[in-house]
Amino acid sequence: MALVEMVMPKMGESIMEATILTWLKKEGDKIDQDESVLEVATDKVDTEVPATHGGILKEILAKEGDVVEVGKPIAVISTEAEAETDTDTEMELNGQKTDDLPVKEKVAVEASAGVMADAPGKPSVSVSGNGAGKLEKPDSGRFYSPLVLNIARQENLSITELESLPGSGKEGRVTKKDILAYIKTRSTTPAPQPSVSAPAMASIVSGQDEIIEMDRMRLMIAERMVESKRISPHVTSFVEADVTRIVKWRDKVKTEYERREGEKLTFTPIFIEALIKTLKDYPMVNISMDGSRIIRHKDIHIGLAVALPSGNLIVPVIRNADQLSLTGLSKQVNDLAKRARENKLDPDELSGGTYTISNVGSFGNVMGTPIIVQPQVAIMAVGAITKKPAVIETPEGDWIGIRHKMFLSHSYDHRVVDGALGGMFVRKVADYLENFDIDRVL
Repeated sequence: MALVEMVMPKMGESIMEATILTWLKKEGDKIDQDESVLEVATDKVDTEVPATHGGILKEILAKEGDVVEVGKPIAVISTEAEAETDTDTEMELNGQKTDDLPVKEKVAVEASAGVMADAPGKPSVSVSGNGAGKLEKPDSGRFYSPLVLNIARQENLSITELESLPGSGKEGRVTKKDILAYIKTRSTTPAPQPSVSAPAMASIVSGQDEIIEMDRMRLMIAERMVESKRISPHVTSFVEADVTRIVKWRDKVKTEYERREGEKLTFTPIFIEALIKTLKDYPMVNISMDGSRIIRHKDIHIGLAVALPSGNLIVPVIRNADQLSLTGLSKQVNDLAKRARENKLDPDELSGGTYTISNVGSFGNVMGTPIIVQPQVAIMAVGAITKKPAVIETPEGDWIGIRHKMFLSHSYDHRVVDGALGGMFVRKVADYLENFDIDRVL
């Protein structure tokens, strides 16, 4: 029998740690290689982690609610393979050489060093909203995970309240379950009030009201939306585009396309194609901000806002979208939207966008004022396509006809994108849509 470490896997280039949500197996359970063993949450997506080896789940090293760095041990698996030693590898943790220890003790030492390495010295966390004060670093030195601190920040919990909570996690840590259970009782029990200079605002709840706790994803969305509005001075420009040519062309080709490709042809990839052309024309919109530095991107990675069945929003990214044909864009849009709704996206597919599009028209909305995805500097919302009477100019004179119209809403960061550039950009997108080649062949 051999004891093998199972470590927190790498889940994307920008993912450095993950929070353990639920263990799907318990100690002593038999597990197969690649069988899902636990669920973890990153700042981008929730996902299941498969077993790296088959055997018996001998020991769980990280409990639910723990935040574990990528590459750190989370469990020990007992396999039927012969134990192998590597005499060329030597680790030293806390002054103790682990290669001199028995396998199980080595796992325990490495796990302790890995999981608890970030315990001391956590920074202060500011609490905003409704007169709340500042959530200071506890004098006791007690560790709180980023997830727990985020929930505390959203619920305006004081450090006094956090310090008083009993923790069910490793070494008495407060887990997500602990803090959510406290919040439920707190809604009916008066909580210690922070010292503030202005009176705190309180919601009035009657017996007919329903109290709904925000889930983890909604909490992250709320925090990022508030942060984006704080960082970027948003300006929105609007243009109404005549998309009659696109509607007629799609009506002509969509049946054959679906028969050939086995999936529907929507308007979204057509909008993205026009957006890509415009980003090439105006490269100073395909940028991101890093403090006072402007990063102009050579590649075009388009974020696609997708509404989930839960009502939350997620933004997968089409990488190198400018290198794809219209058919390729269509397949990417359909695939990412489908897997987003099924919670099957990889964390890497949710980062690295350089510009984002949101189709608010799919909900029947004619326009919107979308919020920028940081650190990008612009986002476009496309509204519903509606029939309208319009003046049509011809060499023989003007006449009134029925046209398919739609609004484009372009929100941009006024720190780096001025009104002229922001306005010309959205007008150019409309121009590409209005001049779509109606004889185009897919």
